[in-house]
Amino acid sequence: MPVSGLPPYDDQNIFAKILRGEIPCRKVYEDAFALAFHDIAPQAPTHVLVIPKRPYCSFADFSASAPEAEIAGFFRAVGKVAKDLGLETQGYRLLANMGEHSGQEVPHFHVHLFAGRPLGRMIPNG
Repeated sequence: MPVSGLPPYDDQNIFAKILRGEIPCRKVYEDAFALAFHDIAPQAPTHVLVIPKRPYCSFADFSASAPEAEIAGFFRAVGKVAKDLGLETQGYRLLANMGEHSGQEVPHFHVHLFAGRPLGRMIPNG
């Protein structure tokens, strides 16, 4: 059941198609809760997306609707991906966009992991 005020989940979005195996991805990690893969248009030397395996349109939907075990499993998967890729030593950015003003392009909750160079301020002053 979608969170009030949010659109229903679109099962034709690109991440849903990746999860169904209709579109290939460069997989980094997969478990019962999450799939991690390289972004096709990377914004940093390392740019990996981590998506939950079940259909959530946004973080609000995921945090309100997913069972606690799924939320914990998803975020543990994010941490494992960062560790397995060796991102912890130099640091990385974890980013989740929600909604139009944030720039969310795919209506399936997902987290970006950016690393491999100094990333600077997230939002410039001014």
